[in-house]
Amino acid sequence: MTKSVETLARGAATATLAVSSAEPGVPALLAAVLAGERKAVARVMSIAETTTTTRRPILAAIHRAAGRAHVVGLTGVPGSGKSTMVRALAQQYRARGQTVGIVAIDPSSPFSGGAILGDRIRMLELAGDDGVFIRSLATRGALGGLARASHDVVDVLDAAGFDVILIETVGVGQDEVDIVQSAHTVVVVSAPGLGDNIQAIKAGVLEIADVHVVSKCDRPDASETVANLRAMLRLGAMTGNQRSSWSVPVLATSAQNREGIGDLVDAIAGHGQYLRESGELALRRRRILEMRVLKSAEDIIRDRLLRRGRSQLDGLLDQTMEGTIDPFGAACQLLDACEWPG
Repeated sequence: MTKSVETLARGAATATLAVSSAEPGVPALLAAVLAGERKAVARVMSIAETTTTTRRPILAAIHRAAGRAHVVGLTGVPGSGKSTMVRALAQQYRARGQTVGIVAIDPSSPFSGGAILGDRIRMLELAGDDGVFIRSLATRGALGGLARASHDVVDVLDAAGFDVILIETVGVGQDEVDIVQSAHTVVVVSAPGLGDNIQAIKAGVLEIADVHVVSKCDRPDASETVANLRAMLRLGAMTGNQRSSWSVPVLATSAQNREGIGDLVDAIAGHGQYLRESGELALRRRRILEMRVLKSAEDIIRDRLLRRGRSQLDGLLDQTMEGTIDPFGAACQLLDACEWPG
C-alpha cells in the first residue's frame, strides 16, 4: 500500500491482515477501494448486492476500514422533492471541497427486480464529478424501503474516503421510520400543499428527524408548513417527547432556486458536531450495528431454512392449510427439522 492509502484507511492494515490468504485478490481489491479507485468501488458494491457467503471476506475487511464518514439519511413522503434536495446538497458539499457518496434506494422493478433508477436519472448534473459517487439500490421487497445491501454499500463509500454519504429512501408511509436505523443524521423533507403533515406524524416521521426541511419554499403556503412543524416540535418538547437534548431546526429551502441549501449543510454539520461532543455518535453507531447483526442473523436463518427445509416446508404448509397445525407450530417444526451447527 502507498502512504496515502494507509492514511485513508486508518486501520486498513489490520483489515488486510484479517483477510484469509486463501482469498486471492482480496488484499489488492481492498487496497484499490481504500485508494478511491472507482472501478474497484463499483465492483465491491456489486459483490455486496449478491446474496452468497463468498462476498463476506472483502466486505468484512471494508467494514474494518470504515468509520469516518458522516452518514446522512433523507426521507419524506413522495413528491416532497428528496431527489432534487440530494442533488443540491451534493453540489453544495462539492462547492465546499467535500466529497459525497449517494445511495439512492429505488423501488424494485416488478419485472427484473432491479432498481428503476429514477433517482440517478434526476442526478445527471453530478455526472463526471470524481468527487461524487452515486449508487442506486433496489429495495427487492425489503422492509422499510431499505435494500439489504445498503449498509455494505455505505461501508464501501466510507472506506473509499468519501466525506459525506447521503442515503435517500423510497419514502412510503410507515416504512420511512426505518431510515433512523441507517444514518447518523436524519433529515425529514416535507413540502407545502401535499396534505401529508398528519400522515407524517402518524408514521412517526416527526420524531425521527434531526433536521426538518420544508422544500419548495417559494410556494405561498410554505411558511404555514414551517410554522406548523415548529409548533409541533414545541409541543413535543413541552410533553417531554424528545430523543435527546438536540434542538431540531426547521429550515425552508428551494433546491431548484438554491435557497437555504447552505443553511441545511450547516445544520447537518452542526448535528454531527453535537453527536461527537455529546457522545451520542457512539450510541447511534452501536444501534446501527445491533440492527445489522440481527438482520444478518435473520437472513442466515431464512436462507438455511429455504435450503435445508424446503421439503419439510411444503408438507407443513399442507398441514397448516388443513388446520391440523397453526403457523407458529409449523415454524417450530421447520426449525427442528433443519440441521443447525452445534
